[in-house]
This record gives sequence, C-alpha cells and structure tokens, in this order.
Amino acid sequence: MQKVKLGHSDLHVTPICLGTMTFGEQVDEPTAHAILDRSLERGINFIDTAEMYSVPARAETFGATETIIGNWFKKNPGARDKLVLATKVAGPSRGMPWVREGTGLTAKDIVASCEASLKRLQTEAIDLYQIHWPERNVPMFGQMYYDPTKERTTTSIHEQLEAFAQLVKQGKIRHIGLSNETPYGVHEFVRLAEEHKLPRIATVQNPYCLVSRTLENGLDETMHRLDVSLLAYSPLAFGLLTGKYDESGIEGPNAPKSARIAKYESVRKQRWGRPEALAAARRYNALARANGLTPAQMALAWCYTKWQVASTIIGVTTLAQLEEDLDAWGTKLAPEVLAEIDKIRWEIRDPAV
Repeated sequence: MQKVKLGHSDLHVTPICLGTMTFGEQVDEPTAHAILDRSLERGINFIDTAEMYSVPARAETFGATETIIGNWFKKNPGARDKLVLATKVAGPSRGMPWVREGTGLTAKDIVASCEASLKRLQTEAIDLYQIHWPERNVPMFGQMYYDPTKERTTTSIHEQLEAFAQLVKQGKIRHIGLSNETPYGVHEFVRLAEEHKLPRIATVQNPYCLVSRTLENGLDETMHRLDVSLLAYSPLAFGLLTGKYDESGIEGPNAPKSARIAKYESVRKQRWGRPEALAAARRYNALARANGLTPAQMALAWCYTKWQVASTIIGVTTLAQLEEDLDAWGTKLAPEVLAEIDKIRWEIRDPAV
C-alpha cells in the first residue's frame, strides 16, 4: 500500500486511515487495543480521533477514545513513532456544555483543547490537528441550506490560525486540517494563511460515499486547485452500504441491535437515518451483489479509487470488520459498474447530504 502525501505537509500516510470514534462506547478498551494492534500489523500508519469521541457524544464518554489510544501508546512504546496521529478540536458546543462553555471557538479554546488531548493521548505532539466543524454557521451534519440569518461568528478564521501557529511554534502540533467544511472555508483558511504566513491547512475531512457525494459539487475542485487533501469519512454510510439493513430496515424488529444507526436515536435523526438514504443504499447494494461483490466491498472500492480521496477513514467495531475493510483494498470496479453507480446517482442524487 503506497503512502500518499497530505497537501503541502510532510505527512505521508496510508490511503486507509483507522477511525476510532467507536472506542469507548461500542468498543471496549481491550478490543480497541486489539484493533489498533492488528491495524498496525497490516501496515496502516494513520489513525484519526477527536476530543469529543466516543460517538454518540455524551458527557460520560467525552475524551474516552483519546484516553484509550493513549493507554495503547503507553503499552506499546514503539507504536507512536510508526503512526501519523490525527485528532480534532470540537467546534462550537452544539448543545454539549461538557466540551466547553460558550458558543464560539476562541484561540484560548483551541490551545486548551490541544493540551487536554495531548495529555489523554500521552504524546508530546499531534501530527494533524483539525477543527471538527466550523466556528461559523454552515450547513452540516445533514443540513442542506446555508442560512445567513443564523450567523454566530465570534472568532475570526485569522484568530483561529494564530492559535494554531502558537501550537506549531511550541511543537505541540505539526500540521492542521479542517472537517465538515465548505469551499468558502477552505479558500479563506488558505488565503489568510498565505497572506499572514500562518499554518496552511493540509486536509479536509468530509463525508464521501455512494449516498453522499456533494463533495463533487465544487469542493473537490477547490481542494484540487489549492492542494488540500481529502480524508473521506463514513465510506459505508454508517452501515447502510454493508447491506445489513436491506431486509430489516433500520428500526425493524430484525434490525441489528448493536449497530450504531439502529442502537442510537441521535444517529438515526441525522442524514444516515433518512428513509431515502436507505432506499438509495439498497439500490447500490443490489448492484454490488449482481456483480459478484459484497456491498461493503463495492462501496469501499469506489471510495478507495476515487481521485478526490487521499485517505479513506474506516470505522470498525470488530477485528472481522477491520479485516474485511482492509481486504477490499485493491478491488477494481469494472467500467460498467462505475457507469451504473453514476446512473443511480443521477436518479437519486445525494439523499444523505
């Protein structure tokens, strides 16, 4: 698996990244450590986490994922040097007062969150430090439209970049990135960084999968022209693209009760729980089976081979899921299958926007 360079940075990562947001909720610490062990054994050098994890976000599990990873680093002293470690500072609280007080994302907030993450992760530096969602008002997490009347900005992008510059200077972070961003946000972060000689974003972590391809409506061009790399999250659409809900539905009596989207109402209320998203997933899953592929294999192969993607973030709850996701690497989709995928998208667009 050849490593890829992230944006203008000196970070070289595997094109598959281990996402960890299930650690501390669905995945207990021993299982999480086994998944980390096996991921490293199979050559993955990139892991992603966040201060607010695990998911769904609760006060009781805030920071749990970073703590589990930090304990793994302590048990495996040589592992940290083999990995590119990414984590995130949460944006405005979004009804989560345990993250921070207030509605903004000040320079002080960024610094305090970084220092807390370093302590939980038991490491001296974070390789890629990302803003989990924008400080300003943007449509995200299933919202479709920008509403200027809901603007709430209290901290400028310039101030946010200055906070990152302080952390880079102190050696606490190496590079920065964004998540759940828009073309405007990417342009502004790059423009201000270049104008004021501040840290330049290397990555954007946004959803990208068969039922959510809005990145291709302009953000992909922005990132390509500005040399900002995409970290694609939710390639399996919270399990919709594995086929596990095709017969049972999400809330039916036979639905897999341990899966996130079935287990947690807060997840079902977001984009992945829409009936239209499941209907679309069923069509893609049927296409996969008709061509001798598993639904997960096709969905991952599609994401793994898109030119827009630098690294795909996979989230697993078992070693078996990890093996399946990694084994899908190298699968090539026939031109006819790709054409059918685009035909379905033309008809149904992006139901999990």
